[in-house]
Amino acid sequence: MIQRTNYLKKLKRVKDKQIIKVLTGVRRCGKSTILQMFRQQLLDEGVEQSQIIFINFEDLANEKYLDYHELYQYLDNSIEENQRYYIFLDEIQAVTHFEKVLDSLFIRSNVDIYVTGSNAFMLSGELATLLSGRYIEVRVHPLSFKEYHSAFKRDATTDFQAYLNFGGFPFAVQLEDEKTFKDYVDGIVNTVLVKDVLQRKQRSDSALVEHIARFLTDTAGNLITVKKIANTLTSMGEKTTSDTVLSYLSAFLDAYLFYRCDRYDISGKKYLSVNSKYYPVDMSLRYALLGTKRVNIGSRLETVVFLELLRRDYEIYVGTIENTEVDFVAIKQGVKEYYQVSYTLIDDETYNREVSALKKIKDDYRKILLTADPGYANDEGVEQINVINWLLGENE
Repeated sequence: MIQRTNYLKKLKRVKDKQIIKVLTGVRRCGKSTILQMFRQQLLDEGVEQSQIIFINFEDLANEKYLDYHELYQYLDNSIEENQRYYIFLDEIQAVTHFEKVLDSLFIRSNVDIYVTGSNAFMLSGELATLLSGRYIEVRVHPLSFKEYHSAFKRDATTDFQAYLNFGGFPFAVQLEDEKTFKDYVDGIVNTVLVKDVLQRKQRSDSALVEHIARFLTDTAGNLITVKKIANTLTSMGEKTTSDTVLSYLSAFLDAYLFYRCDRYDISGKKYLSVNSKYYPVDMSLRYALLGTKRVNIGSRLETVVFLELLRRDYEIYVGTIENTEVDFVAIKQGVKEYYQVSYTLIDDETYNREVSALKKIKDDYRKILLTADPGYANDEGVEQINVINWLLGENE
């Protein structure tokens, strides 16, 4: 079992705090396993098994608890006043009106609540109203490269090439047979498209949904608009409208299948609403949705960097300055970092193009070129860092 140390540390910091811990993320990214690891930590620290209540709502044996009255009754009967309890509710979005159960449990001083969900929609609406200020979200992603490399312990370059190709869904990376791997990842994508997109939208145009997902994956790292997506699909024979595309894009984002990166005007210090980039949650989506189509190595590398910045809890934007683009403006606690990403900068023309945008930025925040080229360099304050070293936490 691959250890997810960073997530366990986050849960440890908020253990026994009067706040609901909500683990969110795409299906099969490892949320349930993290809860399992944390439960084992509790047992190792001396918590009794009888103090731990765990329910997985994807298990048919727990089907009756999908009714929130039944669920609350069961939990209420299981909790004694003079004992502390740790309650783990896995894939809780399957329970109708689950927020009412959480709200009732929250007022008890002797329970510590942990829940997981595979759709951001669960954190909106009535839940947000009822539990405003009462929960903390822990966003879970598929394996980082550092986690991936720690599991296999091969040569870092070998692992990185495999990671670029096959991504980091925790169970999928253990599948050595390529066909079995593709079948498994296909299953994840299809489950998300059906359960978290089509069912929620109550629409049956599965072909259109898959075409949009393929388009987003194929154009990862490109600035696009909703209108462009609609026009492109219509020209390919999949007639649709901007409103329909926008509706499905919202569902993709809520299901954590894709992330949107909006633009930021660096000179004007303002956020721009026209044109955005979309990135898939994991590299394996390219393989699942596009098959053996020619791989864009720059797009894949940019996606890996974007997802790593997400894991490190940055706000991320596409930067614009004097009609040039900076791949990422990453902001955390008011501090900015600027990133350009290129697989190689051996060619002088490519190097000058990439570095010129960063040199136009006149503030003193860190400016970084991430490449697969070896070594480290500093050109008038612009640092060139090997991306593998950066992903492993070196040269930070």
